[in-house]
Amino acid sequence: MATTLNTRRKNGNNNSYFAKWWKKNSQNILPPIVGILGFLVVWQLCSMIGLIKLPPPSDLWFNERTRIYLMYPFFNRGGTDVGLFWQSIASLQRVLIGYTLAAIVGIAAGIFVGLNSFANKALDPLFQFLRTVPPLAWVPIALAALQQNQPAALFVIFITAVWPILINTAVGVQQIPQDYINVRKVLQLSQKKFFFKILIPSALPYIFTGLRIAIGLAWLAIIAAEIVMSGIVGIGFFIWDSYQNNYISDIILALVYIGAIGLMLDRFMAWVQTLISPGE
Repeated sequence: MATTLNTRRKNGNNNSYFAKWWKKNSQNILPPIVGILGFLVVWQLCSMIGLIKLPPPSDLWFNERTRIYLMYPFFNRGGTDVGLFWQSIASLQRVLIGYTLAAIVGIAAGIFVGLNSFANKALDPLFQFLRTVPPLAWVPIALAALQQNQPAALFVIFITAVWPILINTAVGVQQIPQDYINVRKVLQLSQKKFFFKILIPSALPYIFTGLRIAIGLAWLAIIAAEIVMSGIVGIGFFIWDSYQNNYISDIILALVYIGAIGLMLDRFMAWVQTLISPGE
């Protein structure tokens, strides 16, 4: 009897906790769910009546081949015949390397340009020119220069992601309040103290803005690069191979993966920012 009462109390406490949590968060959870379900219903109806030629979302489950990729993302038959988990991991590894290089170079160059007015005037037109070149335009240049798919893919990620980091860092350094500069002169702070106590904290919000923009661009760049570069494991190549074989449902499933991973990358960078700069 005592055990039964304790179980009931525990269940009641759990229900009460869930009710409070739902009351607090339901307004943020329900609208996205309604929006997504509404989009899927409209898509399903448009496909069923022939208004669009794409397969309906239900085909992701009822198509046998797509269902295998959906239910078994970890399979590995060797070569490029692997599940979407391994396709995504391969792409993420390339993004991690290229993005890390872009962050190091972009932050360092941004600080240099932000502190040096002559360098800023000399290099800013070049930066603004190069940043407008789309990722796909860099692919043939990278392949011609590097001759191999893997280094070429890393270069495309780097050259796409570095510009928002560099430019935002430079702007952040240039926006350091003059009062802070005056404090440095009055207290005769060393370069090291000025860098870590004034420059970096002041420019950090701008740096993270650049980093968040760049992580999305890096993810877009690797997908574009892998679509063009044949024979490498990656979700971009998976999309192109599926298109070549007319597996449209597989492409749609891959797009779901791409969107979900892109969202997680952005939220991860936002979380890192709250850890490093809680007040922002």
